[in-house]
Amino acid sequence: MKKVLFLLIIAVLIVSSLGFVAQGAEKVVAVLTPYLASVTTNTMIRTFEEFGEEEGWKVVVIDTKGDFGALANRWEDVIAQKVDAIVMGMGDPNQLGKQIKMASEAGIPVFGGDAGYIEGMVCNVTSNNYVLSAQITSYLFNRLEGKGNVVKFYHSAHPGVRKREIIFDAMANSNPGIKVIAEHFVQVPGPIEDAKKAMESILLAHPQKGEIDAVWAAWDEPAIGAALAIIEAGRQDEIIVTGIDGNKQALEMIKKGSPIKATVKQDFVEMAKILVEQIKKVFDGEKILERIFYAPSPLITQSNVIDYLQ
Repeated sequence: MKKVLFLLIIAVLIVSSLGFVAQGAEKVVAVLTPYLASVTTNTMIRTFEEFGEEEGWKVVVIDTKGDFGALANRWEDVIAQKVDAIVMGMGDPNQLGKQIKMASEAGIPVFGGDAGYIEGMVCNVTSNNYVLSAQITSYLFNRLEGKGNVVKFYHSAHPGVRKREIIFDAMANSNPGIKVIAEHFVQVPGPIEDAKKAMESILLAHPQKGEIDAVWAAWDEPAIGAALAIIEAGRQDEIIVTGIDGNKQALEMIKKGSPIKATVKQDFVEMAKILVEQIKKVFDGEKILERIFYAPSPLITQSNVIDYLQ
């Protein structure tokens, strides 16, 4: 009798142990991006990685260094490995429609981290890029008092950046005193170096004071590159630069009085936090009704930059 009772106790312990393992099994979240070299992308993904690991997840980060063909292949790899969730770390989901559909059919939820949103995804966590652009473009045009020659740095391959460009174009077209005298599609990876080189050429093409009044950059890294070229050319007193994102290097340059005069800060830590919250809800069986979640975005100038460097 004692032997039977002992065996029953052992069986219960085994079942309990198995149940605990099943309930506490480590979730695997794959984060795929072509942009990890970008300061802002890196900030969001590394913060997400930290928060995710605090939840007990295994976060696997895959960077294809700007190679979208490789990105599609790696998506298919992680789908085949049956991960528990996929995060698109920036990028355009329209370029991965086939893979997002494959993930959905495999029962793997797909989330966007400052990416776009298409059917088949659960949600996208980002900033309101239309608002970001309206904030910084309004600041720039007001600073120019409604007239001036502006250089535009952009990267339409990113859906969020494309939204910023749309707003800038609309506002420039509605302000007859604003003239866009040069445009440059910024190459990624290496946006600072690419923008610096492009700005050097633009400065040579417009050597006289008054030929360039400002640079509108769709995010901070090309703003930094343009500002460095302007400083080296000795034209920092005649050309102002604006960016978007609020990365630390841009904030330091604003503080020091460089040509970068303003940026709009994206809260990538908050994005990562919201992203983790939504994934956790899905893992807990909750249905996510919202498709887009926005993090806050303050305008930063020399008057308040110190508050964001602490």
